[in-house]
Amino acid sequence: MDLGILEGMEAPELQNYLKFLLWHYRVVDGFWFLAVEEKYDRKAAEYIDGVVWGKIAGMSAKDIVHRFHIKEKGLKGFARAMQYCPWTMIVGFQIEEKKDEVIITVPQCVTQVARVKRGLPEFYCRDMHKREFESFAHEMNYPAVNHGVSKAR
Repeated sequence: MDLGILEGMEAPELQNYLKFLLWHYRVVDGFWFLAVEEKYDRKAAEYIDGVVWGKIAGMSAKDIVHRFHIKEKGLKGFARAMQYCPWTMIVGFQIEEKKDEVIITVPQCVTQVARVKRGLPEFYCRDMHKREFESFAHEMNYPAVNHGVSKAR
């Protein structure tokens, strides 16, 4: 990978660029979903989104563990690795660690807010997040994921 212009950037400029990348990542994901929804339908877009995020999450967890030298296993490792996930930063996941559980809260889903603002119906994201977290947890060698999502649609 050629990092080009990044090689000469100082921390504040790198942070600004990182914010740009995270924003761009979210925008690409959003437009991808909208294009699939427009071409086929929302149900097809939701299904494909679940398949894609189910695959990507495990890949991300594996890379995060390697790049950031995460040694903890189980819930502790899962919670630590989730801090590095782009979507934790993009969406603002709040991660609360308890003795025998990790609670991930989404204070406001920017995707749903944007859809409603544009007059589009909310989409069903629960299956996508279920696959995402299962895949991430599986890669972290923590197979037990409880799906107690009370307000996800």
